[in-house]
Amino acid sequence: MHRLIVALLAAFDAALAAAGGIAVVLAPLALLWVVGLGDPDWTALWPAAAAVWHLGHLVPITVTLPDAYLAATGIDPALATFTLSLAPLAFAVFTGLFAARSGVRAAEAGAAVTGWVSGSAVFAGLAALIALSSGAPLVASETWQAILFPALLFAVPALLGAIVGSWRVGDEGPIDALRVRLDDLPEPWGRVPALIARGLGVSVLGVVSVGALIVVVGLVAGSTQIIALFQAMNVDAVGATVIALAQLTYLPTLVVWGLSFAAGPGFAVGTDTAVTPAGTQVGVLPGIPVLGAVPETTTPWLLLLVLLPVGVGALTGWILRAHLPATRDPEPVGPRLTVAVAVAALTGGAGALLAVLARGSMGPGRLADTGPEPGPLALTLGLEVFVGLAILLLSPRVGAPVAEIAPARPAATRTPVIPRSLFDPHTGEHPVVPARPGDDRTRDAADPAPSPGPSGIGSDVDHAWPTAPVPRADAGPAADTADLSDDEVRARIRDAWASPEWGRSGDEPRDR
Repeated sequence: MHRLIVALLAAFDAALAAAGGIAVVLAPLALLWVVGLGDPDWTALWPAAAAVWHLGHLVPITVTLPDAYLAATGIDPALATFTLSLAPLAFAVFTGLFAARSGVRAAEAGAAVTGWVSGSAVFAGLAALIALSSGAPLVASETWQAILFPALLFAVPALLGAIVGSWRVGDEGPIDALRVRLDDLPEPWGRVPALIARGLGVSVLGVVSVGALIVVVGLVAGSTQIIALFQAMNVDAVGATVIALAQLTYLPTLVVWGLSFAAGPGFAVGTDTAVTPAGTQVGVLPGIPVLGAVPETTTPWLLLLVLLPVGVGALTGWILRAHLPATRDPEPVGPRLTVAVAVAALTGGAGALLAVLARGSMGPGRLADTGPEPGPLALTLGLEVFVGLAILLLSPRVGAPVAEIAPARPAATRTPVIPRSLFDPHTGEHPVVPARPGDDRTRDAADPAPSPGPSGIGSDVDHAWPTAPVPRADAGPAADTADLSDDEVRARIRDAWASPEWGRSGDEPRDR
């Protein structure tokens, strides 16, 4: 595909990602404004929508409450200005998926660098346009952060997608050179990088699924409290819909909290609070309905949840073990240990990155510290995944001893057949047969037959004496002789000679 077309498609993907994220915020806000206040004030609506979009792309925003609101609610003026940095990660996930898809498409079209540069530049330009046009006195953010953070959230996944796409189809450049270097590594070390990448993908997907499972169970268990908090807010249908959509944007954030809870370190919902399987210590929580899923007390039985990340590691080890070849020699421990340590360490690093993205400030005062701690989550998650990997990846193979595993027979090995023209039609003998390759002599029927061995099917043009007499490939039932003994092969040859297809009508060939 032409590079200009690839650049235009990547730019369109970037524009669609930015416009889609803004529209998801702007549409419900405009609906709420029209239903509640009448004519919308776009000078206030646009900064509010842009602030939510920025917050979803990890940009901290500073909120300043107006004096009239402070007087009406009785809030301490010292808390009038605070920072919001707990990101609704649904926006970041949306942008990242669009970016990765754009990078893969550009790589498969043969212009990975062009597509990546075009898409990243367009998204950065749109982020700058949004940042410069959305200034407001009540909601503010640092301009450089409002441009850099969204740009990185598009550029990094797009680059990863371009690398994955180039690895699939080749790029005639650094990716292909890297593959050549990996192919030159001795076995089984040549498989190690691919196994690490595969294991990292499986383990990260598995631990994220564990976090999602914990969130679902928590929502079901705390459904009564969640409904009560919704009713206490005393909002109409439109308001309830907007609140529900706002909480859905925080669903990926809650998944990371659930993962940290299952792994053991837990998370905080304010300063000096902790929600862990070993115990819960929280004060008065904000009246946000979804926080009704936070357990007020825990039981020691919840410590068994650490088996879920261990199970993810075991599943990853089982999948990776299936891609390791079985040999007659004892399997080397070095490559398997390297894969296990690397996958566990990278999974712990991914957990730490998720914890960084899913923590921050959700309000003034004690609410400035919420979310999981990156260090403890990385350590515990890495160790738990390593235990599961070691069980399946480092243990001996189940079943037959490794020393008894026979090497696979090469599928392409075929033994040439004896042309029918070399047989005497009356005696079944072969008066003159070409010698083996490299031997310029010929051998007549008086020479001893070669030693028996495996047989196969070849073409009519012979260049070597086969290790056992074999019929032509078109000899019907006698053609499939790869798994037969020598006596069975001779019997099939006699049957083939007696068939009308071979022009025989009487004499049987002699056994050799």
